[in-house]
Amino acid sequence: MDNKNTEDNNNNNKKQNTILYAILAFLFLYAFTSTKNFMMTNEISYNKFLNMIENNQVESVVISASEIKIVPKEKEEGFSSKKVLYTGNVDDPNLINILNESGVEYRAESIQENYFADFIFSWVIMPIILFSIFRFLAGRIGKRMGAGPMMGLGKSNAKVYKENDIKITFDDVAGQDEAKESLKEIIDYLNNATKYTDIGAKLPKGALLVGPPGTGKTLLAKAVAGEANVPFLSISGSNFVEMFAGMGAAKVRDLFQEAEKNAPCIIFIDEVDSIGKSRDSQLQTNDEREQTLNQLLTQMDGFDSTKAIVVLAATNRPEILDKALLRPGRFDRRVIVDRPDLKGRVDILKVHSKGVKLGDDVDLEEIAKSTPGAVGADLANIVNEGALAAVKNGREFVMQEDLREAVEVIIAGKEKKDRILSPMEKRIVAFHEVGHALVAALLENTDPVHKITIVPRTMGALGYTMQLPEEEKYLVSKEELTNQIMVMLGGRSAEEEVFNLITTGASNDIERATKTARSMVTVYGMTDKFDMVALESVQNRYLDGRAARECSEETSTLIDQEVLNIIRTCHENTRKLLNENRDLLDKISEYLLEKETIFGDEFMEFVYEKYPELKEKKAKKLADKKQKEENTEY
Repeated sequence: MDNKNTEDNNNNNKKQNTILYAILAFLFLYAFTSTKNFMMTNEISYNKFLNMIENNQVESVVISASEIKIVPKEKEEGFSSKKVLYTGNVDDPNLINILNESGVEYRAESIQENYFADFIFSWVIMPIILFSIFRFLAGRIGKRMGAGPMMGLGKSNAKVYKENDIKITFDDVAGQDEAKESLKEIIDYLNNATKYTDIGAKLPKGALLVGPPGTGKTLLAKAVAGEANVPFLSISGSNFVEMFAGMGAAKVRDLFQEAEKNAPCIIFIDEVDSIGKSRDSQLQTNDEREQTLNQLLTQMDGFDSTKAIVVLAATNRPEILDKALLRPGRFDRRVIVDRPDLKGRVDILKVHSKGVKLGDDVDLEEIAKSTPGAVGADLANIVNEGALAAVKNGREFVMQEDLREAVEVIIAGKEKKDRILSPMEKRIVAFHEVGHALVAALLENTDPVHKITIVPRTMGALGYTMQLPEEEKYLVSKEELTNQIMVMLGGRSAEEEVFNLITTGASNDIERATKTARSMVTVYGMTDKFDMVALESVQNRYLDGRAARECSEETSTLIDQEVLNIIRTCHENTRKLLNENRDLLDKISEYLLEKETIFGDEFMEFVYEKYPELKEKKAKKLADKKQKEENTEY
């Protein structure tokens, strides 16, 4: 089938080339003839014309309303037989008598024939020729740009993947078990449509994949097509946006026409919010986008459900979509493709490490624990960075330290070895980081410390403290949030306790602590002053999670006061805690200055030495966890 289409296209191209060459040859011949006639004529004065008649040098004359064409006699000196002369017609009343007396032949030129020919050529033939050339060139340029005739206006230009082109299945998608379960029904419908139609069931025409960037929405859509073994038409929502009114709607029509030819099939529209934005009464409107949206709504209502065409769309901004797009009969099924949990991250790492040579010491669960909140794209990048690090270090296998380094590169950037701190700055950074770690170790319900380093990184960090959660948490208590704020303020508090100074190193800590305290007040209802009143609402939850204020200016002032009280209380308690454990702070900081990097086990040995009960509590906690796992398996 493809060979036949290619042969037809080649034949059409040959025909178009032949037509173009014929047109160009005609224009060249006309231009050559006109140029030749121009070169073979010469203008003379009327006096010289009369002198030529008097000297018997004129053979014939053609008189028109504006000029007189003169044909000289052959072999007359100074004139060529092929040269035609002309002069202006001055309406000389004696000219006819002079010509008669001299025996010169003369005649009048037909005005009707001359002007009719010029009119036909100038206003009929030339416009047709120029339009044909423009159409041909526009078609050729449009094809080079991947479009059809006339620059591809009105063509959807969707990428069409045939059944055998898609090698992706659900085995290539990990960490999204719930999403895959929701889409299995669509796959079964595409493969066994009659089973549903016989009983009278109608599958949803559209499914909306919603989730943060990088979670694998496009990959999941391709996997659906791969599992169903049907054609896959992929297009981005921005491709429908055109400068000319009506072209976006024409592209939508063309897309569904193409889908009907390939049915059963899947239409996938990525970033559907580009055209599906809500049609509200804003002052700034886009008629072209609204026409495109209206056409999409009409097409989803209009196509035959028995042809087994399923429309999948992806977005990370579902809150701005038009309500008509989400009603039953269109995108009425919403599939959440959210950030994976710990088990999901482990499965994703296994998928992306299939073609990578891993060493015997590789523990993917540890890497998954160190990357909470990471999406599939982040984890794939970590595996690739680990492989690059192994090659850089001259190893044939990827070791655990390569993957650990990859995680740190993604979080904080590469080590900046050329940034040399002064001895005083280095001490401040060391005490700052140990301050974070010590507060985390001495408080309950905080994540254990995994690593402390004072090696500068390219993303601006002069050092950092890495904490790894022991398990996934889906609910966080007020006490845990308060402890998190105290850990964030531990660095600045350590600087104040030891050096009695304030530096710029805590800027990011202060920003995160303030954001957490504000969320406690405005979103989570964790203060007595406002009880359980929602003062802010989260918008764009799958992007930046920005909060929008929903209260008066007076209430905002009270919110600021409450946030300040939380921060101040946490700051005072943190300084008190570090003051009581100043000996530990000094001892661990000096050790860190010597080693530059220490891991959690080394750090906790100092803490257990002073507080052995913490070690016993941890051992009991691990034993309870192991017993719980054994009971679950049983």
